[in-house]
Amino acid sequence: MATLNMNGSYELTAAKIDAVVTRTSPGNYALGYVNNENTFVVQYVGRSDSDVAARLKQHVGKKYKSFKYSYATSPKAAFEKECVNYHDFGESKLLDNSIHPDRPAGSGWKCPRCSIFG
Repeated sequence: MATLNMNGSYELTAAKIDAVVTRTSPGNYALGYVNNENTFVVQYVGRSDSDVAARLKQHVGKKYKSFKYSYATSPKAAFEKECVNYHDFGESKLLDNSIHPDRPAGSGWKCPRCSIFG
Protein backbone atom coordinates (compact mmCIF):
# COMPACT_ATOMS: atom_id res chain seq x y z
CA MET A 1 0.00 0.00 0.00
CA ALA A 2 1.29 3.45 -0.91
CA THR A 3 2.29 5.79 1.87
CA LEU A 4 3.08 9.49 1.87
CA ASN A 5 5.45 9.38 4.85
CA MET A 6 4.19 12.78 5.98
CA ASN A 7 2.93 14.46 9.13
CA GLY A 8 -0.79 15.11 9.51
CA SER A 9 -3.49 15.38 8.46
CA TYR A 10 -4.39 18.91 9.45
CA GLU A 11 -7.07 21.41 8.51
CA LEU A 12 -5.81 23.57 5.62
CA THR A 13 -5.78 27.01 7.26
CA ALA A 14 -3.02 29.61 7.59
CA ALA A 15 -3.23 29.34 11.38
CA LYS A 16 -2.80 25.56 11.35
CA ILE A 17 0.09 25.79 8.88
CA ASP A 18 1.79 28.34 11.15
CA ALA A 19 1.22 26.07 14.16
CA VAL A 20 2.61 22.84 12.70
CA VAL A 21 5.00 23.75 9.86
CA THR A 22 7.51 25.63 11.98
CA ARG A 23 10.69 25.52 9.86
CA THR A 24 11.52 27.32 6.64
CA SER A 25 12.58 24.35 4.58
CA PRO A 26 12.15 22.55 1.30
CA GLY A 27 9.42 19.99 1.63
CA ASN A 28 6.51 18.03 0.29
CA TYR A 29 2.79 18.13 0.84
CA ALA A 30 -0.42 16.39 -0.05
CA LEU A 31 -3.83 18.04 -0.23
CA GLY A 32 -7.18 16.35 0.14
CA TYR A 33 -9.83 15.59 2.70
CA VAL A 34 -10.60 13.19 5.53
CA ASN A 35 -13.39 10.75 4.63
CA ASN A 36 -16.04 9.16 6.86
CA GLU A 37 -13.62 6.37 7.83
CA ASN A 38 -11.20 9.03 9.12
CA THR A 39 -8.78 8.29 6.27
CA PHE A 40 -6.90 11.04 4.46
CA VAL A 41 -7.80 10.96 0.76
CA VAL A 42 -5.00 12.33 -1.43
CA GLN A 43 -6.19 14.60 -4.22
CA TYR A 44 -3.01 16.56 -5.03
CA VAL A 45 0.70 16.24 -4.29
CA GLY A 46 3.24 19.04 -4.39
CA ARG A 47 6.53 20.41 -3.14
CA SER A 48 8.45 23.52 -2.35
CA ASP A 49 12.14 23.86 -3.10
CA SER A 50 12.57 26.47 -0.35
CA ASP A 51 9.57 27.00 2.00
CA VAL A 52 6.88 24.34 2.26
CA ALA A 53 4.75 26.45 4.64
CA ALA A 54 4.60 29.37 2.21
CA ARG A 55 3.65 27.02 -0.62
CA LEU A 56 0.90 25.41 1.45
CA LYS A 57 -0.56 28.85 2.24
CA GLN A 58 -1.08 29.41 -1.50
CA HIS A 59 -3.73 26.67 -1.36
CA VAL A 60 -5.70 28.01 1.64
CA GLY A 61 -9.32 28.88 0.85
CA LYS A 62 -9.42 26.94 -2.38
CA LYS A 63 -10.65 23.42 -3.12
CA TYR A 64 -8.83 21.37 -0.47
CA LYS A 65 -9.83 20.93 3.17
CA SER A 66 -6.82 19.11 4.69
CA PHE A 67 -3.08 18.70 4.23
CA LYS A 68 -0.13 16.54 5.16
CA TYR A 69 3.48 17.64 4.93
CA SER A 70 7.10 16.64 5.40
CA TYR A 71 10.38 18.49 5.36
CA ALA A 72 13.03 17.58 2.79
CA THR A 73 16.79 17.68 3.17
CA SER A 74 17.23 19.45 -0.18
CA PRO A 75 15.28 20.68 -3.20
CA LYS A 76 16.40 17.53 -5.06
CA ALA A 77 15.05 15.30 -2.28
CA ALA A 78 11.74 17.21 -2.41
CA PHE A 79 11.54 16.74 -6.18
CA GLU A 80 12.24 13.01 -5.95
CA LYS A 81 9.65 12.48 -3.20
CA GLU A 82 7.05 14.47 -5.14
CA CYS A 83 7.68 12.21 -8.15
CA VAL A 84 7.29 9.06 -6.02
CA ASN A 85 4.08 10.37 -4.43
CA TYR A 86 2.72 11.36 -7.84
CA HIS A 87 3.26 7.86 -9.21
CA ASP A 88 2.16 6.04 -6.04
CA PHE A 89 -1.14 7.91 -5.75
CA GLY A 90 -2.39 7.54 -9.31
CA GLU A 91 -0.69 10.19 -11.40
CA SER A 92 -3.03 12.53 -13.30
CA LYS A 93 -5.55 9.68 -13.68
CA LEU A 94 -6.52 9.91 -9.99
CA LEU A 95 -4.86 13.10 -8.74
CA ASP A 96 -5.74 16.69 -9.57
CA ASN A 97 -2.13 17.14 -10.72
CA SER A 98 -2.53 17.64 -14.47
CA ILE A 99 1.11 16.86 -15.33
CA HIS A 100 4.12 15.02 -13.96
CA PRO A 101 6.08 17.07 -11.39
CA ASP A 102 8.51 19.40 -13.11
CA ARG A 103 12.16 19.74 -12.22
CA PRO A 104 13.91 23.07 -11.78
CA ALA A 105 15.28 24.47 -15.02
CA GLY A 106 18.83 23.38 -15.69
CA SER A 107 18.88 20.82 -12.87
CA GLY A 108 19.08 17.70 -15.01
CA TRP A 109 17.34 15.73 -12.23
CA LYS A 110 15.56 12.54 -13.23
CA CYS A 111 12.36 11.03 -11.90
CA PRO A 112 13.17 7.95 -9.80
CA ARG A 113 10.11 6.14 -11.21
CA CYS A 114 9.85 6.90 -14.92
CA SER A 115 11.84 8.13 -17.88
CA ILE A 116 9.94 11.36 -18.57
CA PHE A 117 13.19 13.34 -18.37
CA GLY A 118 15.27 10.56 -19.96
